[in-house]
Amino acid sequence: MKTFSTYGPVNPEDHYVVSRKTELNDFINRVKQGRYVVIFAPRQTGKTTFFQWALDALTTDTVETYLPIEINFEVYENSIAADFYASFYKRIREEIEHVYQKRGAILSEALIHLLENTEINDHVTMLEFYQKLGAILGDEKLVLIIDEFDGIPSDAVRGFLHTLRNIYVHRSMRGCPFSVSIVGVKSITQLNLDRSISPFNIQDEFILPNFTLDQVRELLAQWTDEIGQTFEPDVIENIHRQTAGQPFLVNRFAQILTEEMDIPKTETITMTHFSQAHIDICEENNTNLTHLMTNIRRDPSYKNILMRIVSYERGVRFNPRRDIVSELATLGVIGKAQDGMCQIVNPIYQYCILQAFKPEVNGLEQDYLPEDIDFMDYLTPTGQINMELLLDNFQNFIARVGYRMLQVPETPKEFVGQDLLYAYLDQFVSLIRGAMFLETQTGRGRMDMIIVHNGHKYIVETKIWEGARFYDAGKKQLSAYLKLERVREGYYVVFDHRAEPRSETETIDGVTIRSYVIPVVQEVPSGIA
Repeated sequence: MKTFSTYGPVNPEDHYVVSRKTELNDFINRVKQGRYVVIFAPRQTGKTTFFQWALDALTTDTVETYLPIEINFEVYENSIAADFYASFYKRIREEIEHVYQKRGAILSEALIHLLENTEINDHVTMLEFYQKLGAILGDEKLVLIIDEFDGIPSDAVRGFLHTLRNIYVHRSMRGCPFSVSIVGVKSITQLNLDRSISPFNIQDEFILPNFTLDQVRELLAQWTDEIGQTFEPDVIENIHRQTAGQPFLVNRFAQILTEEMDIPKTETITMTHFSQAHIDICEENNTNLTHLMTNIRRDPSYKNILMRIVSYERGVRFNPRRDIVSELATLGVIGKAQDGMCQIVNPIYQYCILQAFKPEVNGLEQDYLPEDIDFMDYLTPTGQINMELLLDNFQNFIARVGYRMLQVPETPKEFVGQDLLYAYLDQFVSLIRGAMFLETQTGRGRMDMIIVHNGHKYIVETKIWEGARFYDAGKKQLSAYLKLERVREGYYVVFDHRAEPRSETETIDGVTIRSYVIPVVQEVPSGIA
């Protein structure tokens, strides 16, 4: 039986796969046009599998004869240039011999002589080798795919790229390599080069996107076709929405739902199952989320910009020339929204970012509830959450703690209200054994917290005050979202350091919205340490 894979390259014989036919055809067409292609994307997005499929397609091409070779530079990270070039040539030779052997073809005497009598120790001898190889290959086209290009030694990168550029520009040497694809995490401009013109400014950028909703359907349909177990349409849509199609996370969801939850194969996989799988993903230390946590903790300045993206509708402009934006985009944490602003790439990442930046103890937990009240008191006799009373108490809690909220550790003042609401609801949901996840599909600046408990869904949107126009617009946005989610009541919490506390209940476009404007104290009273 096939499985959903979250490690290493996948193959259709052993794994359920997304074919990516459109993307694969696009890439192969670029190769056949002799382009030099670059693709830089975060890890665990399916790059290695994709390029192995491309190599197979080129090897079996019946119209043109290609000599496709893949080299991985990851092992060279701490090498010096001379050692790198020597090892690089050894692997080129091995790959050429492997391709010929795979085809059942015999190397010509001229090619054998070249391979046995060549040494490469710098970019000049590499250029000379390609010139000689091109003359021997004739109409056979060398296609070179370099994976993990970031590992190239810093003292080799400039000469290496200059050589490729020279070959591309001067096609008189039979264009060998005919096509080169550079695959990595960092972009060319982020490598250790000086600020002069890039030595590889002939690049053709190729984007390998996340899975579309249709591709997620394609992936999960393979399970249904083989096993017979179906997924509710909402499950498939929510897997795509929560992951934004990130390949590792999509497959991890599928693994949990089909292999780890012991759901009888005769039962349909429902949103109740999805909620549990969502909890499992967010609470585990899988390799994708571990990389995320490592990356966002790398620089203390990341926290401030990520929280501004999450909390402010005005947001942060996506400026790739700003180092911090470029770094977070390269790490796969943020992306460019349609309006040109930064956004967290998917709701699961946003949830994990908030968890990472939330203090383990905020010091105010004992003040969450008044005397003689327990969190369980906010459940009705029928097991539903009394969200209005729960949030009324949160508003009163903020008033009770006053300036002490400014003493919450490692939390900027402007974000403390949202941090406290998130921690408050997170503790409540954990106690009642519910599920809470985030929804970011409608844009930055609004944190939609979705609580699922006992078959009911509760939606709480929170913002930082940015003016009356944004406040009123937010209600309309929330009402549209509630109707989309088929929920008749929603809750809107806005934090403002200037306003008096207020709450109101309105009916907007047929749904009920309970709104709160909660003041956040900005200064410790004088005379109080």
